Amino acid sequence: MSRAAGRPGRADPDPGLARARTSLAWLRTAIAFAAIGGLILKRDVAAGLAVLVLSAVVWATGRLAGAPGTVTRPGRLLLIAVAVAVVAVVALVISLVGPRPAGLHL
Repeated sequence: MSRAAGRPGRADPDPGLARARTSLAWLRTAIAFAAIGGLILKRDVAAGLAVLVLSAVVWATGRLAGAPGTVTRPGRLLLIAVAVAVVAVVALVISLVGPRPAGLHL
C-alpha cells in the first residue's frame, strides 16, 4: 500500500521511485566514465584527463537533473549524449590502433 493511499486527494510525488532510479542511472554513467578515463589515462594522459573531467560533468548534471522541481534541459542531455559518443569512439580508436597486450592473443 502506498503512502498516498491513506490520504485522499494526495498523489504520490514519485510513483515507482522514478527519481531514485534516474539518479542511480546518472551515477552509474559517471562511474563508467571515470573507469574508462582511468584506462585511457594509462595510454594518453590528455585524453584520460578529459574523460575524467567529463565524468565529473556527468555526475554534476545528474545531480542537477535529479533535484525536485527542476526541468530537464534538452541541451544538457545532448551534451551528455555527445560526450558518451566521443568517449566510445576514443576508446574504440585506442583499442584498435594501440599496441596489442603481450598476454592476450585471440
